[in-house]
Amino acid sequence: MSVQGHIVIGGGAFAGLALALALRQGLGPEIAVIVADPALSSRPSRDPRATAIVAACRRLFEVLGAWDDVKAEAQPILDMVVTDSKLEDATRPTFLNFAGDVAPGEPFAHMVENRRLIDALVVRAEAAGIDLRATTVASYDASADGIDVTLGDGSKIAASLLVAADGAKSKLRERAGIATHGWDYDQSGIVVTVGHERDHEGRAEEHFLPAGPFAILPLTGRRSSLVWTERRAEAARIIGLGDEEFHGELEQRFGLHLGEVKALDKPRAFPLSYFVARSFVAERLALVGDAAHVIHPIAGQGLNMGLKDVAALAEVVVDAARLGMDLGGADVLERYQRWRRFDTMAMGVATNSLNFLFSNKSTLLRTVRDIGLGIVDRTPPLKNLFIRQAAGLTGEIPRLLKGEAL
Repeated sequence: MSVQGHIVIGGGAFAGLALALALRQGLGPEIAVIVADPALSSRPSRDPRATAIVAACRRLFEVLGAWDDVKAEAQPILDMVVTDSKLEDATRPTFLNFAGDVAPGEPFAHMVENRRLIDALVVRAEAAGIDLRATTVASYDASADGIDVTLGDGSKIAASLLVAADGAKSKLRERAGIATHGWDYDQSGIVVTVGHERDHEGRAEEHFLPAGPFAILPLTGRRSSLVWTERRAEAARIIGLGDEEFHGELEQRFGLHLGEVKALDKPRAFPLSYFVARSFVAERLALVGDAAHVIHPIAGQGLNMGLKDVAALAEVVVDAARLGMDLGGADVLERYQRWRRFDTMAMGVATNSLNFLFSNKSTLLRTVRDIGLGIVDRTPPLKNLFIRQAAGLTGEIPRLLKGEAL
């Protein structure tokens, strides 16, 4: 039934496109790689958000060739400060500051606007001969021999492997009957780009306020991207304000250290939740990115976790091809699951704990966390471990995240 090697990827955002490029590089042009996503018809991308790309994932994009296309517009994060205060506090003392490179000349992260990186990946995928289809994966039928995939335009593909990269509300995961476990935070993340009078000098800031973290992430020019956490109802109220009232709420949290601040686009609120799929694989199906897990943005690791999935899955599939194994076989997919599921669960526990520790008004917890931040700040080996963890350079690292081609 199947043609050995054909791989279909449902979802054409960061994870799906990066995986397609990694597989094409590692497997060569003889194996067809098809990416299906209706959003592929909407180019150039209009995604207004920006993302922190940690050092390990930047290395992946370098190997894929896409980093050359965006590095001129990527803002290195040269310094990061963490504060803990109440909203009405006149000053925000710094409890943790970390700067420096994970390697000489290599910052631990860069800020990149989503639309620029997505467009670069699409161009690279087209140049590599990847088959991009502006349609959905409508259905599939898996067996021991292969998987028959039917696309929304009616075309049928006989393949060895189907990858679900279709986001948190994954239809492919649902069709496979894979349950998820997790919960809703009753929080929303407000996302908006702001301009300011003074240069941020590459500094990122995370202010832990009682409602949740208020992150100021530097972009090129005198601009920053905000990820602003509030209770769900309060976030809805804030984004519904007029320009003048919204500016007042923004200025109260942002402060005046960079001079006058102004929203450059319309703020949007995204509900925050946590879930992990009970399995990352099914028969001839692998989940990557938000289809497999969604975590709180408090540590800025959501997209980077998805790219770790991409690097791990690409490596196990390319290794299998070199050994003449079935690319969608159960043993191949189980290796991927063993590699990624424990790390995902550990990161979920960490972000849940951080959110509980910092998103509350408890004076006792505030004292405990401030002591903890102070200890980390004054212990260089511990601080270096935090930096390497934030950069995605701890644990069993796939080759692509080391900057090594498959």
